[in-house]
Amino acid sequence: MSDKPVTEMSFEEAMRELEAVVGQLERGDVALEDSIKLYERGAELKARCETKLKEAEEKVAAITLDQNGTPTGTTPVEGL
Repeated sequence: MSDKPVTEMSFEEAMRELEAVVGQLERGDVALEDSIKLYERGAELKARCETKLKEAEEKVAAITLDQNGTPTGTTPVEGL
């Protein structure tokens, strides 16, 4: 598990760590107290991934296409 704050992780970093956390929890060979910490970290990682995906979806949705389907620019999305 990384010591990097979840809020500073890219989508890819958070996803990799989330997969590792899920793998550890699925194996079931982790002490109860450690399982709770892993679950909490996993919840933070899941939320980070969801946030990054939402940001990406908003950016994609903001792309303006002309009549031929060619991108002509982007429309600013609030907060991005």
